[in-house]
Amino acid sequence: MTNWLPDKSELKRPRYRSLMEAIEHAIENGLLLPGDRLPTHRELAFQLQLSVQTVSRAYTRLIEAGHIVGEVGRGSFVRNPADDHALPFPAQRASDEIVDLALLKPIVGNFHRDAMQRALRQIAGDLPTDILSSFRAATIAGRHVEAVDEWLELCGVPPDDMTVIATNGSTAAMTVAMMSVARSGDLIVTEKMSHHTVPALCRSLGLRLHGLAIDEEGILPSALDAACRADSVKALYVVPDSGPVSCTMGTDRRQAIVELARQYDIAIIENDACGPLPTGGISPLSALAPERSYYFTSLTKCLLPGLRVGFLAVPHNAASTVRERHMITNWMVTPLMHEIATRWIEDGTARALLDCQRDALRERAAIAEKFLGGSNARIGNAGLQVWLPCPDIGSEARLVERSREAGILVAPGSTFSIGPLASEPGVRVSLGISDTQVLRQALRVLRSITGENALMYGPHL
Repeated sequence: MTNWLPDKSELKRPRYRSLMEAIEHAIENGLLLPGDRLPTHRELAFQLQLSVQTVSRAYTRLIEAGHIVGEVGRGSFVRNPADDHALPFPAQRASDEIVDLALLKPIVGNFHRDAMQRALRQIAGDLPTDILSSFRAATIAGRHVEAVDEWLELCGVPPDDMTVIATNGSTAAMTVAMMSVARSGDLIVTEKMSHHTVPALCRSLGLRLHGLAIDEEGILPSALDAACRADSVKALYVVPDSGPVSCTMGTDRRQAIVELARQYDIAIIENDACGPLPTGGISPLSALAPERSYYFTSLTKCLLPGLRVGFLAVPHNAASTVRERHMITNWMVTPLMHEIATRWIEDGTARALLDCQRDALRERAAIAEKFLGGSNARIGNAGLQVWLPCPDIGSEARLVERSREAGILVAPGSTFSIGPLASEPGVRVSLGISDTQVLRQALRVLRSITGENALMYGPHL
């Protein structure tokens, strides 16, 4: 790394701002490159004869501006701007010759098309006034409340213990939850392999983000405990059922995580995008600790991608704050989508679509087990995906590239890694393909590619 340190005599007051500008200048001129590690707060303070508080303030402002990232226990690094556009799936539209196993989505068929057409015809013949005139961000009421309560109970969340807000899907709910529990400079901890939008969201909100060690059940309680001892953690963002690497958190592990959250008084932001799709019957963390949990789910992953409706359940004493954050970011849930969701829950269509999805994914999970079962692949509890571990980042890159050359898109594990380095090499393979013959052929090709490259697959958690 080229010497980029500013001349301490040139640092003007306020010195934190002058230091911040010097680091920005070094990044802009290539003296600091993406991934470069910056000195610790104390090291830089000693070298420039500044107070540690001055350096800390400059680093915090640089994190808020999106120039650097800070990781508890590892230090501060220059952020790669390309990370803002990194997606676990290609930007181009897949052609007929391309099999897209990168984008995680449920199976869609004629049953779904028929259900949507039927719902739209019914609404057209009996159009609720609210769909035309709703313009006020209000708490869900009436029959909508009963439908939401029914769905949350199906997810294992007792709705009476929490206040529920309807949102435009999980992404909106996640943003509102994060904004409600943390302020700029606060520390959020999560799995070291997490949802690909979490780093960008935390950068946008000026939040620090740290990835925690995981095993086949997700976050290690010892890792959460260590992070809370090392710094003031504001909230835990967790995906207890699958996540990108197909970990499923057991009941005892969930209880241990909840006990630590209570011990250190941290909030729990629980992403349960698949909702009732898994059939394991394990209670969400939010059912164990409703007083500190921000639970969200949606109908997108378990029923239909186009049905952008989600539900955010929060502690009663946080309801006013959450409603305000929802109002300034989304204003209100789209009335037409919410009406369709309510009708489907009321008339049993939602349960029928859920059962249809479960049956289809069980079939595809069996196909995945047949073709990839010998490579230590982990099939997600919901059946939507397979995690195929690689021994190193080079093997991951080769597998992604060889698959692309063969006409198959898979999601590289590096896009889910929390931090500047790939923490868990591998690829995520989506099973949401309608045509089972196409899926069989694609997985057969993947198995062949892994054999050709002699990749030593195995559990690397």
